[in-house]
Amino acid sequence: MTRPVRIGVQLQPQHAPDYGLIRDAVLRSEDAGVDIVFNWDHFYPLTGDPDGAHFECWTMLGAWAEQTERVEIGALVTGGGYRNPDLLADMARTVDHISGGRLILGIGAGWFEKDYDQFGYDFGTPGSRLKLLGEYLPRITGRLAKGNPPPTRNIPVLIGGGGEKKTLRLVAEYADVWHSFGDRETHLRKSGILSDHCADVGRNPLEVEHSVPWPGLENAADLVADGVSLFTVGVSGPDYDLTTLAEAIAWRDDNTPPALSGLA
Repeated sequence: MTRPVRIGVQLQPQHAPDYGLIRDAVLRSEDAGVDIVFNWDHFYPLTGDPDGAHFECWTMLGAWAEQTERVEIGALVTGGGYRNPDLLADMARTVDHISGGRLILGIGAGWFEKDYDQFGYDFGTPGSRLKLLGEYLPRITGRLAKGNPPPTRNIPVLIGGGGEKKTLRLVAEYADVWHSFGDRETHLRKSGILSDHCADVGRNPLEVEHSVPWPGLENAADLVADGVSLFTVGVSGPDYDLTTLAEAIAWRDDNTPPALSGLA
């Protein structure tokens, strides 16, 4: 299975006191030729002033669905425990329709303790949060199957994380895209573990697209050779400087076949 290399941008919704700054960054990203525009699902900034300006993830995705025409959109990633899973599935179905079938449903177990404490969620432990994610994923897929009207397509599920026993098992069972972190050696090792989990559940590991943060021009080709086909550049407010994104898009266009819309 050969996939086109794609470039995403994560427009981190922090330190932008005026939402118009984010709206403008979305427009500039789509005009630049990016394939996917992500945000993230947090309630407070992760860097800089911890109490700085911030906006909510899924409300924003509904606006992006109307604003954009070509790019896929999604969260990198939704906090798995922040919303009732049936409600989340119906939110995703609705945004899928608003966008004309361009939503990626990114989800993870959650990790930022301040989000939980300030919004009244039980932070628990890494194990309990992963257990909850494992309980929620079949509810999400089940609710999507019951929607009327149904989603415009099988909404791609992106799972973020690298836990070898639990997270990668969930990736094997539910994900169309696996977003991971770490160096090349770590990615290769965990790719092998993911393949083992896929074998256990009777799935071809080539069905799962591999996604990583943009590693820089000097490392991208090696990761493509290792099976990565989605790279995402992270950009923070208030300026949303897209210089690195432009470099990544130019690299994609110079070194790979033209990117296609949607998952190959």
